[in-house]
Amino acid sequence: MYFHHSDEVWGRFPELRALVLVLRQAGNAGLNVGALDSTYAEVAAQQAERAESEVPSLQAWRQTYAEMGLKPTQYRCAAEALLRRFRKEGCLPHVLPLIDALNAESMHAAIPIAAFDCACLRGGVVVRPANGLEACQAFSGEIERPAVGEIIFADEDHQAHSRRWVFRQGAQSVISPTTDTVLMVAEALHPQAWEDLQALRDRIGIRMGEMGVAIAEEDILSPSNRRFEFSL
Repeated sequence: MYFHHSDEVWGRFPELRALVLVLRQAGNAGLNVGALDSTYAEVAAQQAERAESEVPSLQAWRQTYAEMGLKPTQYRCAAEALLRRFRKEGCLPHVLPLIDALNAESMHAAIPIAAFDCACLRGGVVVRPANGLEACQAFSGEIERPAVGEIIFADEDHQAHSRRWVFRQGAQSVISPTTDTVLMVAEALHPQAWEDLQALRDRIGIRMGEMGVAIAEEDILSPSNRRFEFSL
């Protein structure tokens, strides 16, 4: 299988960097009670110091959404949406151990993370503008049709596994208790993207080790290293 961004995406956003991990034994993931408490406390401390609008990584995504013709306060990247919910409610709902852990690390880094069940992907995934042929299954069960030009995660069967880039993932490839192999992608566009993605990888590596999940393959993509290939 493979993952990459289209040449059009790189041409428009050359500052993009993407951490890509292949996680195995995801169905065996376990999380001790209170394991994320220290991370949540760090996130709360960060929020006490500055608003989401002042965080460089989120500022970069807001600018990117504006450049795509979308209102940044209407379509927020997934990391900002998580942080806003955490600020309002003081917690996040429990989903699955792996998702809970990745959501916590996404908030801590203020970088959006996508995680896909590889068994639900066909051939590979490209982040590219939609061509009008794609379908996206929403969590409501509705089948949505991304507009031509909207940036999406798309596989070879014209399934859109996200909407508006990192705004919202689709339901078709969501992680479940039976998931074994996961494609995880974290994307950033701010000046310290490379360093912050490396730090995020280190934190996720420790977390996955604690949870019994293996990082089988990995890379950080850039304009000079655009394609990631991996085996199931």
